[in-house]
Amino acid sequence: MLSQTLNRASRSTRARRAVESFPVTRKVVDRFVPGETTADAVEASAALIATGRSVTIDVLGEDVLDIGGARATRDAYRALLVALAEAGCADGADVSLKLSALGQALPDGTTIATDHAAEICDAAAGLGCTVTLDMEDHTTVDSTLAIGADLRASYPWIGNVLQTNLRRTPGDIASLDGTGARIRLVKGAYREPATVALLRKDDVDRAYEAAIDALMTSDCYPMIATHDPAMLDRAIEKAVAAGRGDDRWEAQMLYGVRPDLEQRMVDGGHRMRVYLPFGTDWYGYFMRRLAERPANVAFFLRALAHR
Repeated sequence: MLSQTLNRASRSTRARRAVESFPVTRKVVDRFVPGETTADAVEASAALIATGRSVTIDVLGEDVLDIGGARATRDAYRALLVALAEAGCADGADVSLKLSALGQALPDGTTIATDHAAEICDAAAGLGCTVTLDMEDHTTVDSTLAIGADLRASYPWIGNVLQTNLRRTPGDIASLDGTGARIRLVKGAYREPATVALLRKDDVDRAYEAAIDALMTSDCYPMIATHDPAMLDRAIEKAVAAGRGDDRWEAQMLYGVRPDLEQRMVDGGHRMRVYLPFGTDWYGYFMRRLAERPANVAFFLRALAHR
């Protein structure tokens, strides 16, 4: 119930104004979003890379409804890639794109978003970086997967995200088997109707387990995005059973959520990548992080209580 309320709030202008008005909000947000500028993102990336982690960086923003905003997002990613290279942090880094921020919802949005993503891919390719297309709500899945397939013809390392709360995901995994695609597996952070999504946590967990098994036996490159130690243990077990070395899959976690678990994976010799968001448009991302994990809500409320 709390999760549904927070997900609704993530789309509410009134709730946004209220949350942003709390004096301590910025301090709390810093736990999950290391800053608002490109320099902040590069500094946080360098610190993570120095500890044996990799990064995937998200320029926060979504639901862009004008071409100027879409171009600004494209340019922000290109500037980020240049800054990473200048700091010696580009090789092996990844950037995560929300296609809605690149114009997906505009008239002729598929073409616009594809062109903008391709320009970012061009910049990434020259610097040793990769690109992953984030997944948004269920209405965008077909378009996002189609754009990923289109771009993969020129950039075979481009990744897609699949959400195991969506009922269609087993079929999508089967369709991607044979493409060698990089696939980030998440449970899903958007409020979805029961007609297209699993709503009970136990059902989503079982679907996630099944998706781990399917990805590990596919020719895709699994990126297991979870903060659940049991899911990570399952991924390690299934990778070994499939004869998949540590160079053929990775774990991913959100910045600031479970640094202790990140370290456990690094110490175990596993690839560990941190999803690092930055920018001024942090509200929707922040509210979805609260919705995903009750401990995050408690952290926020404790901070408010001591303001």
